[in-house]
Amino acid sequence: MSIIKNLQWRYAVKKFDANKLLTEKQINTLKEAFNLTATSYGLQPVKMVVVQNKKIQEELVKYSWNQQQIAQASHVLILCIQKEMTSEAIENYFSLVKKIRNTPDEILNPFKDYLKNDMENKSEFDLHSWMKNQAYIALGNLMTVAASENIDSCPMEGFVPEKYDELLQLEKHNLKSVLVLPVGFRADDDYMKDLKKVRKNIEDVVIEIS
Repeated sequence: MSIIKNLQWRYAVKKFDANKLLTEKQINTLKEAFNLTATSYGLQPVKMVVVQNKKIQEELVKYSWNQQQIAQASHVLILCIQKEMTSEAIENYFSLVKKIRNTPDEILNPFKDYLKNDMENKSEFDLHSWMKNQAYIALGNLMTVAASENIDSCPMEGFVPEKYDELLQLEKHNLKSVLVLPVGFRADDDYMKDLKKVRKNIEDVVIEIS
């Protein structure tokens, strides 16, 4: 299918087939897509936790506004942000740039110093808001790639992050959860699967200036 056909096929699944699992190749494609997602400055302040454990998934349901897709899904992808952006993390990023591109220090250092200063001067609220914006970019990319691979998904903001963090022990990774994306395959009896997609006309959402 063309990408537009794939996006027309996609919808927020209300019921997954709990007996159908993603292949290793499919989940690896989603991991690669996540890693290749664009982020501000290229810093990748977002990490993805991949859960494929029915016991844990069932436990997470009660912290997900009782949305059963969490338990039914093949895998649950949890997008997380770092609790802080350290100077060490920025140093590590520029070391990676130098290793891969062999960029001279005289080119890298001014930008590195700028980023260190910028991050240090952000409030915790502004820093987390900036990181969360990167998570939304990753979420959109994951949904599009999933659709292109005929993998179903259901993006979720409705969950209790603190409880996810506690159950998944994200504190030890300096992470906090911000978005959830269960993935798998739609159930044959999902009432939403054959409904027409509701969208405005193109001219109602796109403004052209020439």
